[in-house]
Amino acid sequence: MSSFKEWLHAPAIRQVVCKHADAEKYLVTNVLTPGKTYDVKNETEEFLFVVDNTGKVGGYYKTYFE
Repeated sequence: MSSFKEWLHAPAIRQVVCKHADAEKYLVTNVLTPGKTYDVKNETEEFLFVVDNTGKVGGYYKTYFE
């Protein structure tokens, strides 16, 4: 696997659609838009690393996506 520093320019693994941005602990409404499709750059059991609305790769719980 490539370094996290290379994820932004790496091809997307797949695409996912954000189903909500309602977070209990963190503010994600500024970086995720429900209904929008995002490119997945990497994933773990718990997180998806996507190119968010800031244009950077961020890690988010899989529960935010369909």
